[in-house]
Amino acid sequence: MSKPKLIRITTIPLSLDKLLSGQLRFMRDYFEVTAVSSEKEYLERIGEREGVATHHLEMTRKITPHKDIWALLKLWLYFIKTKPHIVHTHTPKAGIVGMLAAKLAGVPYRLHTVAGLPLLEAEGKKRKLLDIVEKLTYRCATHVLPNSFGLKKIILDLKFTTPHKIMVLANGSSNGIDTNYFSKEHFSFAQKTALKESLQIAETDFVFVFVGRLVSDKGINEAVSAFKKIRITYPHAKFLLVGPLESELDPLDVETLEAINHCTGIISVGYQQDVRPYLAISDCLVFPSYREGFPNVVMQAGAMELPSIVSDINGCNEIIIQNKNGLIIPPKSEQQLLDALQLILDDEALRLKMKNNSRGMIVERYEQNVVWRALLGEYQKMK
Repeated sequence: MSKPKLIRITTIPLSLDKLLSGQLRFMRDYFEVTAVSSEKEYLERIGEREGVATHHLEMTRKITPHKDIWALLKLWLYFIKTKPHIVHTHTPKAGIVGMLAAKLAGVPYRLHTVAGLPLLEAEGKKRKLLDIVEKLTYRCATHVLPNSFGLKKIILDLKFTTPHKIMVLANGSSNGIDTNYFSKEHFSFAQKTALKESLQIAETDFVFVFVGRLVSDKGINEAVSAFKKIRITYPHAKFLLVGPLESELDPLDVETLEAINHCTGIISVGYQQDVRPYLAISDCLVFPSYREGFPNVVMQAGAMELPSIVSDINGCNEIIIQNKNGLIIPPKSEQQLLDALQLILDDEALRLKMKNNSRGMIVERYEQNVVWRALLGEYQKMK
């Protein structure tokens, strides 16, 4: 008996690679899985790793009506030809293109995961357009899966869809976390010392770390400014930035870029395929993002035994419990972030308590297998 066809779609393959790693391989035991995304060579590498078929469809993350209509037409024809049983989309552009094409092609089950709402930072005509697109995506879907309870509330408050169509799987998260992989046990003292030496970090330094895209809506402007001030009093503090600049979509302030390039306490290492070594040599995650769905990096840092400073936004404020495994501050507040940095440096007892709680709280709530099996359970209801 042949397996039902399951198609998973993201706008760019980086999302399949980093946000859904291992999940497609797990699902192939139950379904005939195909991954659809742009950037053909990258996509094919992921397909080989996950052991699933791939289908290349060029999409853009920006608003590009002519290209988007062309992608919609191509995907509709692909669905007509392959007749999938389930289409499951992630990311905004893949969501509207994939859900609309699947609806038009008569695909019986259409799921869209919401891992964040970029429209929340938009204004004016752009915000109105993005609201319309989001509502249309959800209308075409049979199931809407926000990856946090906070995001579910926002979607319902905005009346983007109806309560019967929306649900959060397990405790949230799109992919959970492999807590065996994200563990300090993989790194010896010698390995950590060597990495610190290569980055000119002394054993007595206290390392704050950020992991993610270096863009404004991740709170990097506020974080860098606050760190420059804290370093005046605490010269042993370092700020390790792990992630790429994305100047086209959401550029940083000129002053922030100047500090990243010239402040001796700030170390920027760019994009890293494996972020674990950098978490292993750090003491506290700083993640003052303006908006998230369910941030993987906060779970990863927790699994690596780091307390976290996060914004009071959905996802972050579900993973972190105030003063238990981290600190929660208002988004966009440089002063509150500065106060949190100082508290982490000054209060050793609190810091140690949060560090000791961090890994256990992640393992208990967000182990990857729990999330995968919750999604599989929903899929199997559709057979």
